[in-house]
Amino acid sequence: MYKRIPKIFRNFYLITSFLFLVWMLFFDSNDFITQYQMNKTLSNLEEEKEHYLEKMEEVQKDRKELMSDPKLLEKFAREKYLMKRPNEDVFIIVPQDE
Repeated sequence: MYKRIPKIFRNFYLITSFLFLVWMLFFDSNDFITQYQMNKTLSNLEEEKEHYLEKMEEVQKDRKELMSDPKLLEKFAREKYLMKRPNEDVFIIVPQDE
């Protein structure tokens, strides 16, 4: 029966290499599927990093504008935090949902 198998498939190095390849592709902790998922996660995290870096630049720009102009700072405080002067009343208008 051993002689019926072609000689190329009886080669020890070929069998060992094939088994090693199968092991590395499917069963190892660093297999192909895990590497693909980790690469996908890495690309998503890099996109998030870019997004947050852009947001940081935008916030720093807005902060610099607010700190340089007192009128703009007052407008921001009134709109965002509903602050008022001592002799004023604040009315909040909330639109009704239909």
